[in-house]
Amino acid sequence: MLDMLMFGVIALAILFCSVMVVLAPDIVHAAFYLMGSLFGVGALYILLYAPLLGIMQILVYVGGIGVLILFAIMLTGRDENV
Repeated sequence: MLDMLMFGVIALAILFCSVMVVLAPDIVHAAFYLMGSLFGVGALYILLYAPLLGIMQILVYVGGIGVLILFAIMLTGRDENV
């Protein structure tokens, strides 16, 4: 019963973060919502008794790709005229 409750809470958090990736007005906030969504997927893998896959999801996607996206956003110039 507790597993189903945890699954539902994590799934709702993933759904919220995924919708906010699309609706976020700022690209940095969208990147953070994307990292939250990917972290939730890793948590679901761990909850579904696949800890190696969950840890790999968190390390590779949240750690590597998320930081890469944030650095790419921060290092690109922002056009003030738009």
